[in-house]
Amino acid sequence: MKSESVRPGRSALLALQRATHATLQLIAAELVDLDLTGSEINALANLADGQGRTVSQLGAAVGTRPTTLTSVLDRLERRGHITRGTRAGDRRSVLIELTDSGRATAAVITRTLAGIENRALDGLPAEALAGFHAVLDALVEEGP
Repeated sequence: MKSESVRPGRSALLALQRATHATLQLIAAELVDLDLTGSEINALANLADGQGRTVSQLGAAVGTRPTTLTSVLDRLERRGHITRGTRAGDRRSVLIELTDSGRATAAVITRTLAGIENRALDGLPAEALAGFHAVLDALVEEGP
């Protein structure tokens, strides 16, 4: 069932922006000791599953253009968190992978994000969480 209209003052997108801003501030505060930017944290979190990704794949996952991601990857590589190499069978494609240092840092990020999420969502009924995820999925589908 689609809602007919968004009520003034009750925009889901504005609420999502406020929640995103507050969440990013909380993540930055909890991970301040890592001395990473939000974009670097996002990239490492998206690589935390241990799967290498091309620059295009990682750009899509973090929500940025590959050209914008290049400077983030440069910094992460200088700090020893990632390597960039060629993909087997396709020398034109650059594969981004975590180093041991990157895996350790990504694990800290993943634990921190899980802790924030658990604290924020603790006590919400399963139906509310399912509805929240349905909204997020609908917004992703609306994207480019």
